[in-house]
Amino acid sequence: MQVMTIPLTKPAYLKAYIREPDTNTPQTSFPAVIIVPGGGYTHIPEAQAETLALAFAARGFQSFYLRYHFSNEVTPLLPQPILDLAAAIRQLRLHAADWSLDPQKIAAAGFSVGGHIVSLYNGNWQTAAVQQVGLGTELKLNAAILGYPVIRLDAGWPASAEKLATLTTEPAQLAADRLVNTNCAPTFVWTTADDPLVPVQNSLIYLNALAQQGVPFESHIFRHGPHGLALANQQTAWKADADQPHVAHWFDLAIEWLRDTWQ
Repeated sequence: MQVMTIPLTKPAYLKAYIREPDTNTPQTSFPAVIIVPGGGYTHIPEAQAETLALAFAARGFQSFYLRYHFSNEVTPLLPQPILDLAAAIRQLRLHAADWSLDPQKIAAAGFSVGGHIVSLYNGNWQTAAVQQVGLGTELKLNAAILGYPVIRLDAGWPASAEKLATLTTEPAQLAADRLVNTNCAPTFVWTTADDPLVPVQNSLIYLNALAQQGVPFESHIFRHGPHGLALANQQTAWKADADQPHVAHWFDLAIEWLRDTWQ
């Protein structure tokens, strides 16, 4: 496996985990996934992001994680992380042959505020602001995965006006559910019903918007689990209650859903 860092607009970058085709099989290209981590827009948990990327790599994906801009680097922060994701997707399509990936099978998997970025991107990729990064459908996602996502900034996160001010002066324009349209990629959403940091209604309002626009989706809302579960197993458990074997099924379900979506 080749591990490399692809610079974007500083300080953003894309970390890549690229597998080589097996000469004993006919497969010459692989689906790809970009992990967009959480971290409250102040940091990303890089060890967790790498663990997620390697989990996808073990299932046959070319895997990446995105280090996007943080709130202490751009004021107000948004929409810069959305543009960072656009630049990352463009890199995958530009280097599809070099990196042995299928340019028609590119997913973004966003967690917490990373889910905010991915959901906003899913509804915004065709806008002029995003299209400045690339041209036409080279910026389109082929699937989106949202884990315990922030969907709008008035649904429980952030908890303070001071935090909100670091992100945007126009929060109504950053409600991902209001941006859902028929050009959105098929979407997989998972969360827990009692998430104490990002309330479950974030996922519910987004699912309702997907349904209204006829966007294909699948959703799993698990009974219990703290915020920031990632793989929800021992690898990513940041406290005892974050090791949730039942919730950990989300990963197998998402892989199956991607394969069914892309068959």
